[in-house]
Amino acid sequence: MTTDTLTGVFEEHRPVLQGVAYRMLGRVADAEDVVQEAWLRWSGGDRSAVREPRGYLVRVTTRLSIDRLRQIKARGETYVGPWLPEPYVTDFGGTAPDTAERAVLADSVSLAVLVVMESLSPLERAVFVLREAFGYPYADIAAMLDRGEPAVRRLAGRARKHIKERRPRYDVDPARRRDLTERFLAAAAGGDLAQLMELLAPDVRLVGDSGGKSRAPLRVLESADHVGRFLIGVAGKGIQDPAVRFLELNGGPAVLVLSGGRPDTVLQLDIAEERVQTVYVVRNPDKLRALVP
Repeated sequence: MTTDTLTGVFEEHRPVLQGVAYRMLGRVADAEDVVQEAWLRWSGGDRSAVREPRGYLVRVTTRLSIDRLRQIKARGETYVGPWLPEPYVTDFGGTAPDTAERAVLADSVSLAVLVVMESLSPLERAVFVLREAFGYPYADIAAMLDRGEPAVRRLAGRARKHIKERRPRYDVDPARRRDLTERFLAAAAGGDLAQLMELLAPDVRLVGDSGGKSRAPLRVLESADHVGRFLIGVAGKGIQDPAVRFLELNGGPAVLVLSGGRPDTVLQLDIAEERVQTVYVVRNPDKLRALVP
């Protein structure tokens, strides 16, 4: 292949590779590093035996992601307060031409699923991502991971059971989420506690991720009363020259709050039965740098 052809083939599959790496790691910068390493191996390696570039690149990216995930877990890093995945701008483009396929991809990259996936082993996580998000046959996954197909099926079964038991089911319809998000934002910004309480489920949870680098709750808040009063109390405070933008993050509508033109807060809601079930608030500045208005 010529250099231009090599680059063209890789760029064609980059969105899929980025999607695999991010779902594996939950961190945009780490995912980008993995994809860059995959490019180096693609451009500088022996490709004489490569018959299907996409499969080869997904295999390389998956293995690199497993290695990176093991390194992260081995370091045993402590995190101040609750941890959430880094917000990820989703644009499935040509990778998901079918509406049902887009829904699967969106669900697999949602904050709710990624949080639960943190408790899977690296191999379980890899099998779950390749099977559930990208629909690879078990035989192909086994070849990618150098495992027998029965072992891969067992890993998939354990991962699927774990996710099903721990993740709540939410309404993923984007239009309904966007509408409720707008009403939620208006009630919080307007200080209308009564209206906000009507939107919150009785057992609503608020998960705030600051990494200890900005103001956010250092524990998960629970119940409509606690969450509602907290939101009314902090809405707009400490944010200079605030501005709000809607965008799609992790497969669903989200709110980006800017302070002086710079990303300050990401807010995203999980809803069910027209009520807010979970409020995600990301304020760790390290996780917001990649977001631009």
